[in-house]
Amino acid sequence: MLGVVSGILIVSAVIAVGYLAARLRILGPEVQGALTRTAFYITNPALLFTVVAGSYANANNIGIPVSLYAVGTAQHVAPVLLVQILVMAPFYLTVLGLAGGSKISWRRLLVQPFANPMIIASGLGAAAALTGWTAPDLLQKPIDMLAGGAVPMVLLAFGLSLAGKAPLQKDDGRTETLVATFLKIAVMPLIVWVLGRFVFGLEGQHLLASVIMAALPTAQNVFLFASPYGRGMSVARDVILCTTLLSVGALLLVAWAVG
Repeated sequence: MLGVVSGILIVSAVIAVGYLAARLRILGPEVQGALTRTAFYITNPALLFTVVAGSYANANNIGIPVSLYAVGTAQHVAPVLLVQILVMAPFYLTVLGLAGGSKISWRRLLVQPFANPMIIASGLGAAAALTGWTAPDLLQKPIDMLAGGAVPMVLLAFGLSLAGKAPLQKDDGRTETLVATFLKIAVMPLIVWVLGRFVFGLEGQHLLASVIMAALPTAQNVFLFASPYGRGMSVARDVILCTTLLSVGALLLVAWAVG
């Protein structure tokens, strides 16, 4: 399970750089907002376009090295990424965009998904994949360059946020954080194992891969999506931190029990 540990250590190292940059006052608090806005409106849409259009290698998703080392193949990551990008992300981005206490109109409900850059990029990537269209190099190369900065930019912004306030503060949704962490690290893998084993009849490699995908830590995109809308940022940050710290043990347990 070297891939599990190395994947999480690599992610943690970039987060630590952001944290130290804030603690040493190399980067000020205003940089976090600039990084998250840049990632939300520019680099992450570029990354989503390349991922959905077919370039999974550029995703730098922690699930890829974990699946590769634990199961022997990364093919199980692709369906998870596609469901997250094409189904789940548009749903909760729309909900975040509509949240605000004002009366929700049908017009706003219908227009909201088409005003979000990441949903637009995912849709364009899906269209490219379905039609087999390949962007010319003069267009794809700049997109690839921007996509390459998406993951480190989000990780740096997350590290900066950790220097601002200690995690698990009582007035920052500590109870919600602990409940969400427990559900993600313990309950979700258990549910996936039960469904996979007794409902879908999965065995061996397929069952192991499914449970491993469920036991991965909460993605950094949760914090990225929460930041522009100012909703649940502390809870998102703390859940990511807690699940990342606990995921090594959870993944090793899954590999031992299911594998």
